[in-house]
Amino acid sequence: EVQLQASGGGLVQAGGSLRLSCAASGFTFDDYAIGWFRQAPGKEREGVSCISSSDGSTYYADSVKGRFTISSDNAKNTVYLQMNSLKPEDTAVYYCNAKPYDSRLPSYWGQGTQVTVSS
Repeated sequence: EVQLQASGGGLVQAGGSLRLSCAASGFTFDDYAIGWFRQAPGKEREGVSCISSSDGSTYYADSVKGRFTISSDNAKNTVYLQMNSLKPEDTAVYYCNAKPYDSRLPSYWGQGTQVTVSS
């Protein structure tokens, strides 16, 4: 059974930090790039950050550059998103996504974890 288990969300004051985790199982982790997306109420889902399991290259949306750091523990099939200097506009449900390098393979979504940043 394929699972992407997102965790680590919560309520934090502006300026605070949270670390999200995305634990993957049921598929070959090395065949996928893992990304974080978020969706705020009334807004479209947007990409936040992603990491390549093969070479460790990373991507960040402009809105989170310098504040968020993505990392991967390939031995644990887990990707982390360290979020610092959080802002109220970071409030959203955060989802992890596994996107295959081979387009013939399926992509997967996790269930989401709520992040709420109070001002």
